[in-house]
Amino acid sequence: MNSRAAIVTGASRGIGRAIARKLAADGLAVVVGYAGNTDEAETTVKAINSVGGSAVTARADVADEAAVAAMFDLAEQNYGGVDVVVHSAGIVELAPVAELDLAALDRVLRTNLRGTFVVNQQAVRRLRDGGAIVNLSTSVIGLAFPGYGAYAASKGGVEALSLILARELRGRDITVNAVAPGPTATDMFLRGKDEQTIARLAAQPPLERLGTPDDIAETVAFLASPAGRWVNGQVLRANGGII
Repeated sequence: MNSRAAIVTGASRGIGRAIARKLAADGLAVVVGYAGNTDEAETTVKAINSVGGSAVTARADVADEAAVAAMFDLAEQNYGGVDVVVHSAGIVELAPVAELDLAALDRVLRTNLRGTFVVNQQAVRRLRDGGAIVNLSTSVIGLAFPGYGAYAASKGGVEALSLILARELRGRDITVNAVAPGPTATDMFLRGKDEQTIARLAAQPPLERLGTPDDIAETVAFLASPAGRWVNGQVLRANGGII
């Protein structure tokens, strides 16, 4: 058995996949949580196992308490316990507030906010002492891009929950932080944007590029590592200095 194990939700692709691969490279066994794309989740697992890591898939709707509990059960059965939980799963629905279908708002809040609550609740109950919880937020909260009202509102709740949970875990030696990526070159972010829009966004940070999934994975891995133990109850805006 690996000495430490992690659960990463939303790990079938994008930022979540990069996080899963980075944690595995750092020596953690990884449960690759995903919502529905089995082929992509298996691709993540194969990439980890092919270089000597250890990973398994776990299909779970992050807003479903029973499904999330089963994901933690799988981690405990395979690896003896859970030390790190990274909640990366999320969805986005873009529209001005005046035009957004409320059914779309409900979907965003269910996955992004309720999902964070459910995953964190299980993490609190199941994490071994000395562990780490990292939730994914967004720098859109500060950038205030029009059309991102539902998404930013849901992630604002993620940040509040993360800071409160860090204080509720006094005495457990468990850290809780949020990482808030800026514009990052993932399929979800790039979808529907023309080249001019992408170039404009890439030019905004002082580092003059979009973030990459690996940029975010490195930040998360630091918080999950012994080197990050003194960072707790914080929101790290990993965005190249855009705000």
